Amino acid sequence: MYKKFIVPVFILSLFSSICFSQIGLNKVAQSTMNFLLVSTSPRASAIGEAFTTLGTGSESMFYNPAGLAIMKKDFDININYTKWIADINYLGGGAAYNLGNYGVVGVNILTVDYGEIHGTSLLTASEKYIYQEGFKDNGLLSNVGAYSVGISYAKAISTQFSIGGNVKLVGQNLGESRLSNGYIKKNNVAKLAFDAGVRYLTGFKSFGFGMMIRNFASNIKREEIDEQLPLMFTLGAGMNVMELIDDAQTNSLYMAVDFVHQNNYSERVNFGMEFKFMDMLSLRGGYQTNRDLASWSGGIGLNTSVSDYDIELNYSYSRFEIFDSVSRLSLVFTF
Repeated sequence: MYKKFIVPVFILSLFSSICFSQIGLNKVAQSTMNFLLVSTSPRASAIGEAFTTLGTGSESMFYNPAGLAIMKKDFDININYTKWIADINYLGGGAAYNLGNYGVVGVNILTVDYGEIHGTSLLTASEKYIYQEGFKDNGLLSNVGAYSVGISYAKAISTQFSIGGNVKLVGQNLGESRLSNGYIKKNNVAKLAFDAGVRYLTGFKSFGFGMMIRNFASNIKREEIDEQLPLMFTLGAGMNVMELIDDAQTNSLYMAVDFVHQNNYSERVNFGMEFKFMDMLSLRGGYQTNRDLASWSGGIGLNTSVSDYDIELNYSYSRFEIFDSVSRLSLVFTF
């Protein structure tokens, strides 16, 4: 029994030491490329992003790639759309292929449309009487947005323990600006980043826990300032509590909690639950603590099978203060 815990505890300790060594409190609210923190999966968002231990298949690449190893079929494909605040839209998805004893490989992509962004510039002494607003509007910026493209791999080391990783190229395009000397500067930046995660089933019913590091990368230098990517360390646990009543239950009620530590904010705790009825209908709800705008969320999932294809349609609603609330949609195919 004790030997079963040695390897997982060692790896989890190694991940946590790497993560905390990269986190500095002097960087609070100063990270860049924060689009990487936005949840794009309706299922994950509906349960308050407490998804470290519940995520499986291609969706898990954005949360804990170790969940890829839980795939039961050969292919898993998902497409996600998020209508974010301030006319920002996210479109992403992923595909995973099960190699059997050799593990699971996957690819994922995320694109962000920032909408219409106007470029501005400061006024010279002669212009301050012309532009009463205190700045000059230079018109719409072109090629403004962000993206992430990644490759994932996961493998089940045993029936209880799985590991996974993700290598991704992340970038952000913020248009062009004209310098005082007349030169045009392109405000684009790209960086290679890494995710790593583990997932462990304790052997007690379906209870398990997981650990995840997201967006591990070197600093980005803009002008004279070094900026970090939004590094995140998550520790989570979850199980199907219906098993405490009867292992043969046809319905399930998964409950999960994630503890989140990141380099651009103080600690957060995410709670979520998912009730599945006959593997056809899923009802979800969640809550996130220590958030300035977001709080509770909910969603629904519909599952059906056509021949050898399993199709899942998911929707989530996240309540936001001040801004409009956020809706997400996804379509998942497994075969």
